[in-house]
Amino acid sequence: MNIYLIGYRCTGKTSVGMALARTLSMPFVDTDEVIVEKAGKSVADIVAESGWDHFRSLEEQAVKEIASLSGHIVAPGGGAVLFAANQEAMKKSGRIVWLVASVEAIKDRMEKDPATLGNRPSLTSQGLYEEIESVLKQRTPLYNDAADITLDTETKNVEEICLEIKKSFFPDSH
Repeated sequence: MNIYLIGYRCTGKTSVGMALARTLSMPFVDTDEVIVEKAGKSVADIVAESGWDHFRSLEEQAVKEIASLSGHIVAPGGGAVLFAANQEAMKKSGRIVWLVASVEAIKDRMEKDPATLGNRPSLTSQGLYEEIESVLKQRTPLYNDAADITLDTETKNVEEICLEIKKSFFPDSH
């Protein structure tokens, strides 16, 4: 079984994923890193050169490949849930954790994250707060439908989140 950590940018998918991988002695995979490695260019460059649709098709390939593996902690991109094929592949090959945070917290984290500007191109032409708000409004039903459990990354630290995931999916382990 794989464990997929879904959610908007800066909700903790990578931080939680890396910690959870250590906790459970499982490999961690970030689909954006897989895409960047295969393409030989950053997400921002892929989007600038070929557009979001091309990036999403690369993401779909990455999710499909990773779903064929077993025993991995996976951080798909925030938009992976936009495609039914991705949701289906994740559901068939593992359990899905939706990591949530408020618009304010996401905005604050994005502004403090040095990777945001170079690696995370804007999704819309709106201001940052408005973009987060509108994209979350669109994606929330998709995240909700896909998720086996939902965890708030504002009220718990990484260690607490990892413990909750472990208790939810591996209740007999100590």
